[in-house]
Amino acid sequence: MEPRITLITLGVQNVATATAFYERVFQWQPTEASQDGITFFQLNGLQLALFGRDALAEDAHLSARGSGFSGFSLAHNLRSEAEVDQLFTHLQTEGVAITKMPEKVFWGGYSGYFQDLDGHLWEVAHNPFLPLDEQGNAVG
Repeated sequence: MEPRITLITLGVQNVATATAFYERVFQWQPTEASQDGITFFQLNGLQLALFGRDALAEDAHLSARGSGFSGFSLAHNLRSEAEVDQLFTHLQTEGVAITKMPEKVFWGGYSGYFQDLDGHLWEVAHNPFLPLDEQGNAVG
């Protein structure tokens, strides 16, 4: 298997509400492939999809039951600590659920966490050991 991720799909309670959250908070625009039951956002090199939680679980032949920490987080890396702070100021203005305000962390970076409307955990970080190219892709 080639080392590649092309699509990350988040199971959400309400696709329209979750789509509105990502549009409002991040100003991301759905792609033309989006439909009533699924939204796609083009990111750098991959897409993020929002799909009904129950439908996603059914598609995978799993139970949709479960809550709490899901065991993973999505990460958005920025070029400086100041950019991290700036994004968290915006998140606070938008009323986003912040689980950890940005702080210097044990691995030498600077990060904080927030949750989207369905509790999906996002880390926003500056990692001085992970350079970003002009498009914001991790290199190295």
